[in-house]
Amino acid sequence: MAEEQEQYPNKRRSRRAKIAKPLRVRPSEPRDEHFEDMPISVNASKEGIYFHTRREKYYKGMRVFVTFPFASSHDPMNCEYVAEVVRVEALPNGRFGVALHLLMTMNYSSGAPPSKITKA
Repeated sequence: MAEEQEQYPNKRRSRRAKIAKPLRVRPSEPRDEHFEDMPISVNASKEGIYFHTRREKYYKGMRVFVTFPFASSHDPMNCEYVAEVVRVEALPNGRFGVALHLLMTMNYSSGAPPSKITKA
């Protein structure tokens, strides 16, 4: 455990909660091949989400659109974010752990401009 803490220093500003909710992840940059990943979260905080996936396309620094929680593409309660991949770790059985830092919300339905995620 001490090795893991040294390898990934704790940069979190808010507490994580173990929460298993569906999310939708899509690349936001045109240079990245388009995909739509629908994993289940492992934990989340006000500023980030961690999930497991079989998709190998994630890399540190990658920008993505994240809908969390995700019910359906027509659900008016969906909240979409722009996020950055801050960590990708290999897990057993060909899976990967992906940590996202939420950068800003994309509230299309409210008519308001997107807002930055700020520390409360």
